[in-house]
This record gives sequence, structure tokens and C-alpha cells, in this order.
Amino acid sequence: MREAEDAQVTRWALAARTGDEAAVENFVRGTQRHVLRYVTHLSRDAQAADDLVQDTYLRALRSLPAFEGRSSARTWLLTIARRTVADRIRANKARPRVAGLADWEVVAEQAQCETGPGFDEGVALTDLLSALEPSRREAFVLTQLLGLPYAEAAAVVGCPVGTVRSRVARARETLIALLDAADGEPAYRAAAVAQEWKQHSRGRSWKVAGSVA
Repeated sequence: MREAEDAQVTRWALAARTGDEAAVENFVRGTQRHVLRYVTHLSRDAQAADDLVQDTYLRALRSLPAFEGRSSARTWLLTIARRTVADRIRANKARPRVAGLADWEVVAEQAQCETGPGFDEGVALTDLLSALEPSRREAFVLTQLLGLPYAEAAAVVGCPVGTVRSRVARARETLIALLDAADGEPAYRAAAVAQEWKQHSRGRSWKVAGSVA
């Protein structure tokens, strides 16, 4: 199913190169949810997520004439999203953080109400992911939440496939430890998150136990 969806997205991207407005619209509609989730978790600034998504698509549409379909269009687009976030982070380093700006975790909880599981589960997911080291969180989000194959995630990040697998494995270990340390309602909510994402990711989502896939 994932391969068929990726192939369709790539066909839309190739058609969009010629100025096909319907193909452009389908390409954006078919990928924007993944781009939003990715830039939100990567940037840790959900207030800036919409701007980052817009910048990503502006860059992508300008670059479409050079896209030849050698990789899936989804992988190509997420690579652009990654560069967009990196450029924003570099630009922000020279500016002090505005006092009183809501933490990314709080805003992400609100953002996930529309695109992810329910509010309580969104809070639990955000709490869990915020505990991960950034490179491990990125690998985990790409493969376990967005459902990219390890090879495509490696292409997005620009590292060997084995490195992505290792980062996902370490992320799982951290998450399992957090789940084991929790008790009562928080543990129940965290387990609900795992189940929700398992359903949303169509069988490719992370598990709270077991070895690396």
C-alpha cells in the first residue's frame, strides 16, 4: 500500500512539472500531513510549523522542473523540508527567543488534536517524543510515524541505513523505558498512543515491545 501511494505521489509530482494545476493540488494534498508532522517534530516549534510547511512547498514547486523521479517524490520533498527547517534554525540562532513563547510541547499537543490521535493521547505522545535525542526522534518520526522505509529515511537524513536503524532502536529503548517507569493513568494513555499510531500508520507504527523491524 505504501509503495502504491508513493508511486502515485511521484506521478503527481512529475505531472506537476508541466504546470498541471490538478497534479500540483493533488501532490500537496497527498503529502502535506506528513510534511507538517515532520517539520513540527524536527523543529520543535509548532508555532512555526505552518510557515515551514509553506516554505517547503514554495521551494519544492520551484525545484519541480529538476525532479526526475529517481527517488520517490515523498522522499525528495522531505529532504527539502529538512533543509528548510535547518535554514530556519540557523537563522533563529542569531535572534533571542521571545519571552513568554509557549513551549513546543504545549503547542504540539494542540496541533495534534486535528492531525493525530485524541487530545490526551496527543499529550502523551508529545511527552514521550520530547524525551528523545533529536537525531533519534527524527529517525523515529520518519520511519515509525510517517511510515518511510529505512532506506528512504536514510536518504532524507543523509546517513547510512544502519545509522537510521540504530537510532530507531535506541529511540524505542528510551520509549520502552519511559513506559515501564510510568504507572497508573499515564501508562494507560501512553499505551493508547501506541495503539492509535499503529492504526494510523497502517501496520508500520512503533511498538512498545519487541525488536527492531
